[in-house]
Amino acid sequence: MSWVLKGPAQRFEPREWFAGPDVVELGLAGEIGAVRYVEPRALVCTAPRVAVRGAPEATAEAVSELLLGEGFEIVEVKTGFALGRTLHDRYIGWAPFDVLALAGAEPTHRVTARRAPVFAVASIKAAVVMELPFAALVSGELDGNFLALAGGGFVHRRHVEAPPANRFAAAALFADAPYLWGGRSPDGVDCSGLVQQALAAEGISLRRDTDLQVAEGEPVKYAAREPGDLLFWPGHVGLLLEGDRLCHANAHWMKVVTEPLADVMARADAEPVVRRFR
Repeated sequence: MSWVLKGPAQRFEPREWFAGPDVVELGLAGEIGAVRYVEPRALVCTAPRVAVRGAPEATAEAVSELLLGEGFEIVEVKTGFALGRTLHDRYIGWAPFDVLALAGAEPTHRVTARRAPVFAVASIKAAVVMELPFAALVSGELDGNFLALAGGGFVHRRHVEAPPANRFAAAALFADAPYLWGGRSPDGVDCSGLVQQALAAEGISLRRDTDLQVAEGEPVKYAAREPGDLLFWPGHVGLLLEGDRLCHANAHWMKVVTEPLADVMARADAEPVVRRFR
């Protein structure tokens, strides 16, 4: 009888675990055999937003996105790109090494506006040195109407206060955002990135891709759907709103839209799978 080694068990989802064949993380030493194990090294993103790609090339397909202040634990560096895993949702990909750094001060604030200008000095009339996307993590001290960032620059306190109260308010910040494969910000977002950011407003952590998201949550019959539920089709997901309307980032309109669910159903020609996350 012959045996064929097929690699690690599927429970180590390759989009979320460094499970070989070339890189196996130290935490799996008791589960998967390897010549060499690596221990991920935690860094943080220093750019407002940067694509995480499927290969160490600037032209490779984006699989997700890192926002300022988010953690990325790396295991390898190749041709200027670091192979790593996002700490907010454990998703593996390649990010430019030059935008990663050792963590400094712990984040004190999160950008709550759709987009937050960073001013050169503490004045709304000052030059804007960069813009930070919704959900970027920053560190600084409040002084009057401004947050003085640890790395320089000033953000108005209104842009880091009053976070969205719920998933609906968070999703509304993405209205008309361009559709962007792998995107997670109002500058460009895909369907799973939109619902991930919307539910994060309620402290609910979703995995990155639709097939990973649909595997979690409470199953709900289509006829029993309620506002706040996530509706899944193969490769697509949206957030159900009042009035049987769906908020979703989609390649049909190439942006985030809210439209009658009936219109989406007519194009999909299939009943969605419904999941409830609380």
